[in-house]
Amino acid sequence: MEHWFTDIAQALVNWLMGLGLSAGWADFVLLIVQWLCIVMIVTINVIILIWLERKVSGFIQLRLGPNRLGPYGAFQTIADAIKLLTKEDIIPSRTDKWIFMTAPLFFIVVSVMLYAVIPMGDGMQVVDFNVGLLYFISIGSLSTICLLMAGWGSNNKWSMLGAMRAVAQMISYEIPLAISLLGVVMIAGSLRLSDIVVAQGNIWFVLLQPIAFITYFIAATAELNRGPFDMPEAEQELTAGAYTEYTGMRWALFFLAEYTNLVAVSALCATMFFGGWQGPGLPSWLWIIIKTYLIMLVFMWMKWTFPRIRMDHLMSFSWKILLPVSLANLVLTGFGLEFFKWMGWW
Repeated sequence: MEHWFTDIAQALVNWLMGLGLSAGWADFVLLIVQWLCIVMIVTINVIILIWLERKVSGFIQLRLGPNRLGPYGAFQTIADAIKLLTKEDIIPSRTDKWIFMTAPLFFIVVSVMLYAVIPMGDGMQVVDFNVGLLYFISIGSLSTICLLMAGWGSNNKWSMLGAMRAVAQMISYEIPLAISLLGVVMIAGSLRLSDIVVAQGNIWFVLLQPIAFITYFIAATAELNRGPFDMPEAEQELTAGAYTEYTGMRWALFFLAEYTNLVAVSALCATMFFGGWQGPGLPSWLWIIIKTYLIMLVFMWMKWTFPRIRMDHLMSFSWKILLPVSLANLVLTGFGLEFFKWMGWW
């Protein structure tokens, strides 16, 4: 079971080369197949996650959650998807149409691109960049532009306010998020995600970098615009924020991208702090799935437990608490590494 997917990939390459394709073209076809598999995995994940979040929220709030369509309401998400696909696509007359229409498409493309460097098992990533972590952070920050496009293109004050909130929030929390991961990079000595996983062979980095993990988790919650940091779409104040003017499938694409980002950020958390695909007994690809889903359950638990905080408190918390804490953790990590080297323990 461990090498199922890598064996299938190698068999596909060998078969293509047997048809007369060069090694380069065979690898290119394999790359396309890998991206199609990622899109399929993302779609299946979103269907599962929407149902799971409804069940988790129902459990926390002492409700049943979906329980009509299918066993335990399992087909409710599929019914909602069909409903959204058949809804009328309304584009207000005074919008900037090209920006308005392309914003959700760019958002989902950016979200899917994050999966290129995540090790989904031993040797199971699309590309193994030596700067994989830098790629992940850089690509993830592009989603800020997509939300700004949605708000600006809508030509709506609520949408613009929601988009500006999203930009301010995401830029503010990207900084402590990136700095929190630098401590792990210093210990592992590499920006390559596969190397960071291998470096946790003896001990998980969550035990060596607990402050960095807490900082990352809080900052990632704000980056994902999830409760209690879901200010860009605060219904009581902004109707639906940057998404106010969107209907049907265009509206659904934003939430598809948000859940896609949730999986990617949780997988990165498992990779950086919980040993990635390493674990006893089970195949490596199954370990990363288990760890990722457990982390996502904690994200859901946070959302449905804590009330939404005020916008000024949200920004103050990032700049006055998270940023100094992440910088202090970086300095302590540096001193710790030098001390261990001086003692001959490293």
